[in-house]
Amino acid sequence: MQRIQKDKRGFTLIEMVLVIAIIVILASIVFFGVSGYLAKANTVKGVASVHYSKIDSVSSVIDANAGSAFAGT
Repeated sequence: MQRIQKDKRGFTLIEMVLVIAIIVILASIVFFGVSGYLAKANTVKGVASVHYSKIDSVSSVIDANAGSAFAGT
């Protein structure tokens, strides 16, 4: 007696659902990890801009005082 083998081509529905579920889980892990880093980067960017604006205002005051010191000579 010969055994009749069924040609198996493609994936079953269960396999496809499992693969999609794994991809969704990995994507959510990446998304929440990256969003935390983006929030931290925006905070650092804001702090840096405050520091740069302070430096800019101090340097403009120094430039203004230096200009007035040379005006009297």
